[in-house]
Amino acid sequence: MKNKLQTFLGVMSGTSLDGLDLALCNFEPENKATNFNLICAETIPYQLELTNQLKRIHLANAESFVKLDVDFGKFIGQQINFFLNKYAETADYIATHGHTIFHNPLHGYSTQIGNANQICASTGINTIYDFRSLDVAKGGQGAPLVPIGDRDLFFKYQACLNLGGIANISFTKNNITTAFDICFVNMLLNYLSVKINKPFDNNGDIAKQGEVNDILLNQLLNLDFKFASLGFELFERHLLPLISQSNQSISNLLATACEYVAIKIATVLNNNQLTEVLITGGGSNNTFLIDRIRKTSNSSIIIPDNTIINFKEAIIFAYLGYLRVNNKINCLASVTGASSDSVGGSVILAHVKCIKK
Repeated sequence: MKNKLQTFLGVMSGTSLDGLDLALCNFEPENKATNFNLICAETIPYQLELTNQLKRIHLANAESFVKLDVDFGKFIGQQINFFLNKYAETADYIATHGHTIFHNPLHGYSTQIGNANQICASTGINTIYDFRSLDVAKGGQGAPLVPIGDRDLFFKYQACLNLGGIANISFTKNNITTAFDICFVNMLLNYLSVKINKPFDNNGDIAKQGEVNDILLNQLLNLDFKFASLGFELFERHLLPLISQSNQSISNLLATACEYVAIKIATVLNNNQLTEVLITGGGSNNTFLIDRIRKTSNSSIIIPDNTIINFKEAIIFAYLGYLRVNNKINCLASVTGASSDSVGGSVILAHVKCIKK
C-alpha cells in the first residue's frame, strides 16, 4: 500500500495587502521536476483596520510591533482553523511566509510578522517559518524565494513572471536559475486607485482613459535599483515623492504607471529572449496592463486559470515547506546572491514525544 502523501498548507501575505492566501497541497517528485496537487485554496480578505495596521507598523514603537506580530499570528491561526474546517481537511505542516515589514538585507535583516508560535499553538499543526533569514546571513538578499518553485513546479514555461505588489521574474538557462525583482506594480497602481476611493483599477479601465505623461514616465524609468530585492522602503523613498510632486489626474498617473511597468518588464523579456512567459499574480487580471506588456515585448504571454493566478505563491510556499521537511535545498544562491544554497526555514513541532531514558 502506497504511503499517504503529506499535506502542506502554504500561507502567504503579499506586499499588495489583498489578503491572506491559503493553499493546501501535496507533492510528488518526478525526475528533476515535481508534480503538485492543489487540494483547496482561498483568499481571506483583510479588514481595513488590519490593512492599515500592516501598512503603518514600520513606523511604530517596538512594543506595538511585537504586539501586532502576536495578534497577526493569532489571526492567521484562526483563519487556518476556519479554512481547514470549511473544507473538512487537515494539514501535516503549515509553511507560512508571514508579512514583510522590514527588508534590508544590506544590513543583514529581513523581518516578517505573523508569529509562528501563535499559529502552531492555535492550530496544533507543525509550523515552518522564517524562510529568508539563513540566506540573508549568508550574504544573500533573502529573496526571491519563489524561483525554485517556478523551476520545479512550472517547468513547462520558459519564464515565470509574477505581477503582485512587485513584479518579479525567474527563468532557467544552461541549468542556472536566475530571478530578480523588476519594478513596483500593484503597490503603485493600488496606491493611486485608493486616492479615488477604489481598492484597485479593475481591468485597468481608469488607466485606459488616461494619457501617459512623458516627464513622469522618464523619471520613473530613470530610477535604478540595480535589480535589488524591492520593498516598501524603496517605494516610499523613491516613487512616492515623484508621484506626489506630479499634478496629473489619477487616470493619467495610472496610464503612466502602466506604461512604466510594461516598459520595464518588456526590457527584461526582450533582453533575455524570453519568448514564452507565464504571468500570474493580481496584476494579470489588469487587462490593460497585460495588453501593454504584449505590445511592448516580443514574448508570447500565457495567462493561466484563476486558481494558479491567485494562489501560485502560496502553492510555492507550501512547496518550500515540503523541501524543508525533506532536508532539500529551497533557496537558491544563484538568485539571491548568497554564498551558497540553503535549506531555509525554522520548524516548530506541535507535538513532541518525550524519549524516556
